[in-house]
Amino acid sequence: MSLLSPSLEAFWAVVKAGTVLEAATLVNLTQTGVTQRIRSLEKQLGVTLFTRSRKGMRLTAEGEALLRYVQAASDLEGETLSNLSGKSATAVTEVCISGPTSILRSRLVEETGSVLKKYPQLRLRFDFSEDGDVLGKLKSGFAHIGILPKADLVKELSSKPLNSERYLLYGSTRWKKRKFEDILENESIIDLKPESSLTFDLLKKNRVSKFSKHRHFANHLDSIVTLAEQEAGYCALSEEFAKPYVKSGSLFCLNHSVCLERPMVMAWYGRSAMAPYFKNLIDVLSKK
Repeated sequence: MSLLSPSLEAFWAVVKAGTVLEAATLVNLTQTGVTQRIRSLEKQLGVTLFTRSRKGMRLTAEGEALLRYVQAASDLEGETLSNLSGKSATAVTEVCISGPTSILRSRLVEETGSVLKKYPQLRLRFDFSEDGDVLGKLKSGFAHIGILPKADLVKELSSKPLNSERYLLYGSTRWKKRKFEDILENESIIDLKPESSLTFDLLKKNRVSKFSKHRHFANHLDSIVTLAEQEAGYCALSEEFAKPYVKSGSLFCLNHSVCLERPMVMAWYGRSAMAPYFKNLIDVLSKK
């Protein structure tokens, strides 16, 4: 049972599925039925909710605004229905938290245990995202909570600051006796993707002018670490993420004197009535 109107159910299905075809399966309608409900909703509101393309349905600014309402309604719906039926202990709600592996794995995953014990009906989905599109995932409704650089924050999001990430350069411990300058000039850089500027920014802050322009790429932090351990190159890692590898002796910090700090925030779309489990989750995670 859903408390959403049929038109809003169709809208929510399209957002989650990305296409009318897949949305039709979710709500047990034909594609035409879903399209008609979306058009009816757009006519009723006097706005365009989606832009259509070969890649699927993309929300407009008005669609994003409606999505925030639907998300808030969905958050409260399960709790409301279960309270009405006297089955609050069995209501299941999912919250998706999207952010960089460096923070999710190093800080936040372990902190959610107390919330899960308090709310057994809560289901968490961690989206380890290295593509830098956490803001887009929040806007699309894929993620409910996003961890992103403070510079990416937009005014319509509610947020709380997190401790900054401190980035340093790391390499294989087999290079420990080599000079810092020798490593930078003769070894490759290992980055997430070609457009990544983090390592270059860190080198600039270290006032390094001579370094190898060769780079390897891996869009997963664990793979970057593996390459560094195998002496394929050096990399920029957050200090907290690198800590267990340094402790185990597989990596060492090339230069402790200069780090690059990146202010981070936890963000979400504000709700007029925040569900207790959501507020508890925000309160617990924001302490990090």
